[in-house]
Amino acid sequence: MKKHIVLLLAVLAMLASCSNNKFKVDGTVEGATDTTQLVLEVSSNGYWFVVDTVNTQANGKFSIAADAPEYPNIYRLRLGDKAICFPIDSLDNLTINTKLAAFGTDYTVAGSDHAVQVMKIDQEALKMAGGKASPEQFKAWKRKLAEQIVADPKGIVAYYAINKYVDDKPLFDPLDNEDLRIIGAVANAFYTFKPNDPRTDYLVQVLTEGQQRRRAASAPADTINAEVTSLIDIKLQDYNGTNYSLEQVSHKNHLVLLNFTIYQADFSPMFNKLLNDLYNRYKGRGLEIFQVSLDADNVFWSQAAKNLPWITVYDPQGQNSRTIGIYQVMGVPTTFIIRDGDIVERVEDGAQLEAAVARRI
Repeated sequence: MKKHIVLLLAVLAMLASCSNNKFKVDGTVEGATDTTQLVLEVSSNGYWFVVDTVNTQANGKFSIAADAPEYPNIYRLRLGDKAICFPIDSLDNLTINTKLAAFGTDYTVAGSDHAVQVMKIDQEALKMAGGKASPEQFKAWKRKLAEQIVADPKGIVAYYAINKYVDDKPLFDPLDNEDLRIIGAVANAFYTFKPNDPRTDYLVQVLTEGQQRRRAASAPADTINAEVTSLIDIKLQDYNGTNYSLEQVSHKNHLVLLNFTIYQADFSPMFNKLLNDLYNRYKGRGLEIFQVSLDADNVFWSQAAKNLPWITVYDPQGQNSRTIGIYQVMGVPTTFIIRDGDIVERVEDGAQLEAAVARRI
């Protein structure tokens, strides 16, 4: 009970912070009367809390407004035990049209691209549920959805999709290696780009627990083979304006760690300490570090970079960089191990980096 109270207080505080701004949901429930009550609820990582209620008019029309959330969140309009879910980014004005007899199954949502995407996910899930689709069809749909998630892992739609259940089972199961990779992409993106979002800690917890349970079950470490097997050159400048080429650095050194990071992130000091320990231990055996900063503030980066003994360059495009798209960087820190000019390993878990370097040096 205490946990629910804490969650409720957190939700109320989040809603109250934007009390001067409202979002609106209106529409029609065909077949409803003036005694039909709709309940607007907000999600808090799996728990639902009532925001407000409204009765439809005699013609089925309704309109309800509520304080806009500080961060995008998932809401639902509930009628009895049936519900229609939708995201609210900020000051959205959504329109929902449905029928009383088919509430939650036959409906349309309009007003925002994210709301339309969530609607499509839920309606496609209905087509897959209850054995209506073959295993091959289900896998194909899930694979397509995974591609959509990876394309925008820090978005509210990605968060919604990885928490979706079909036939009372998680669509993306943390105990499945491939599913955990998708969950990890979302958790890392939220941790990197939305550290203060109320969903971030929850996502990191889901990922961490999934990793721990996976290791306990079978377990090699969370080191992932690089999807990129041939090196693609990166040409950027350090804090002195000196140009560096990853390709040239990799040809001059036996082992290069290509690391993508954000210096202003909370993890950065501890992670750079780990890199420093590795650098001091193995630089005499041909180790170099090529660290790419994705910070929005290049002044902060340059001040920090002056104190580091390895190569640190700055990508002015930050999280929108074409380079991180090419290297499929879903979250930071992400490190690639380059040996004799070829990428041989991708490491996303800093705790496994030392073992990976020792194995490749």
